Amino acid sequence: MTNVVLKHLSRRFGDHLAVRDLNLEIASGEMVAFLGPSGCGKTTTLRMITGLIQPTSGDVLFDGESVVGIPTERRGAVMVFQKHLLFPTMNVADNVGFGLKMAGVEKPEIARRVDEILELVELPGLGDRKAHELSGGQQQRVALARALVVHPQVLLLDEPLANLDANLRITMRHLIRTIQRELGITAIFVTHDQEEAVMLADRVALMFDGVVQQVGEPNSFYKRPATARVAQFFRNSNFLPGQRTGNVVTTSVGDVEVDPDLVPEGSGHVVLTVRPEEVQPVLDGSTEGNVVPATIESVIYMGSYTQLEARIGDETWNVQTSAAFMPKDGETVMLRLPREHLWIVRDDSSEEGAVAS
Repeated sequence: MTNVVLKHLSRRFGDHLAVRDLNLEIASGEMVAFLGPSGCGKTTTLRMITGLIQPTSGDVLFDGESVVGIPTERRGAVMVFQKHLLFPTMNVADNVGFGLKMAGVEKPEIARRVDEILELVELPGLGDRKAHELSGGQQQRVALARALVVHPQVLLLDEPLANLDANLRITMRHLIRTIQRELGITAIFVTHDQEEAVMLADRVALMFDGVVQQVGEPNSFYKRPATARVAQFFRNSNFLPGQRTGNVVTTSVGDVEVDPDLVPEGSGHVVLTVRPEEVQPVLDGSTEGNVVPATIESVIYMGSYTQLEARIGDETWNVQTSAAFMPKDGETVMLRLPREHLWIVRDDSSEEGAVAS
């Protein structure tokens, strides 16, 4: 297992700064996801770790030793790409064992390790098949096996599931996570898919515009987003600005109480947020516990829940409630904003710099 440290890592392409002063430590045996929209710098970061491109400044350390300047093939880091890149003229066993052959490993040992790794990726007995005879999911398993068979220090995955259909992605996510835990290998992958990052990663590093905005366990992005932009990326568009004094925020729809143990200290202008599924309709006429009026703009029955668009002050919120709650368009209802689910975010989405986990 290998500890990976990224120190003040930056990469410039001409006038464009693709990655900016990135600092992150990845523990031995940990799986970390670089998550973000296209063009945010996540793949560039992965390629600097593996040595396919060199940083403009900063350092990459494996177990405390810099690997910058060391050729890719000598770093002990292996990448699985979005496209499987199998050799079409070789069978599965030769594809998987190619790296071992190039390293001068004896044929009997290659055969043993290839059989072992094909068993691990659930492709036993397929060593004689040609790559073109395999399904897309099987080909990606072969690519994963080819990376793992050389016993890398670090496994890097560049959106390896993007070309698979939904059912295969679910299967491969489970397989990758199971193998990573079984082998205890340090793994880093990039994705633009929030669900994939949440399912696979121990921690997520969310990037916008070349800057890591927040690092933490997956649930922190849902429950404790650092900024409005982070919240929006994780499908929370519910914001309510106000003026904070102590643990009370005065808003356009009344005073809202926050839990001082959950939200950052301070006073002045703030922006409150709460996830759509945490907002509660009030059916008993109660006015206790952050109850605010809302005007219903649309109602969509989703089977297991009701999806509402509700006007709260000057903001339009998305609310998910019980399927039994079916207000009418234009109706005014009362909604409760549970104190334990309220959070304060920064409203400057252009803010730069990493946010601590």
